Amino acid sequence: MQQPAIVAHRGASTDRPEHTIGAYELALEEGADGLECDIRLSKDGELVCVHDRTLARTSSGRGTVSALTLDELKKFDYGSWHRHGQPAGLLVLDELLELVKNTDVELFVETKHPVRYRNEVERKLAEALKRYGLDSQIVMMSFSPTAVKAFREHAPDIRTVLLLDRLGRYRGGALPSFADYTGPGVHVLRNDPGYVDRARRAGHETYVWTVDGAEDVALCRDLGVRYLATNAPANTRRLLTANLAT
Repeated sequence: MQQPAIVAHRGASTDRPEHTIGAYELALEEGADGLECDIRLSKDGELVCVHDRTLARTSSGRGTVSALTLDELKKFDYGSWHRHGQPAGLLVLDELLELVKNTDVELFVETKHPVRYRNEVERKLAEALKRYGLDSQIVMMSFSPTAVKAFREHAPDIRTVLLLDRLGRYRGGALPSFADYTGPGVHVLRNDPGYVDRARRAGHETYVWTVDGAEDVALCRDLGVRYLATNAPANTRRLLTANLAT
């Protein structure tokens, strides 16, 4: 059975502050097969890599991302909060695309919802990807089916993941036509490991988030998941290699 591809969740975010260029550079050094980021729109319509709706957890600033301009967002420090951190600037999507275009890794881009700008973020993302010509390296993701559908309309050739916190209506394995991969949390697979096979029979490989512990890594490998998102790509690689040896 093929080993899962390792996707660095917000970069190598165990050892570097998430969504900083340093976190992504470290992930590449550690041999990650893919990188993952979250994007939001600033008040003036720029795509920035920030997970939370607000700035408090991962920066020296306060306020809502969508209510601040790019220049205002850039005034804050996005690295010192982390236990291994040092001062770091805001990461905009263009910087990450520049990094990825010189590699052969895949970039998984999650659009966050609900947001005040609705599906404007998907339109802006499609425009940015067209400028860089990175279609084959990009996978778009969201927990919002509406967002995934909207993106597919703007960029029909780019692969998509419908992220799932619970299976609900998708328990049988089938997904809407606009979703290529299924994206359950690892907690979903702990409760229902047969879902991976049901999804595969319905034509959908699996992207699983967020997998760091040895038991979860082994579970994903044994189930044959396609992509494994992890905060610690180097350690997860070691765990996969150890599981393979046994």
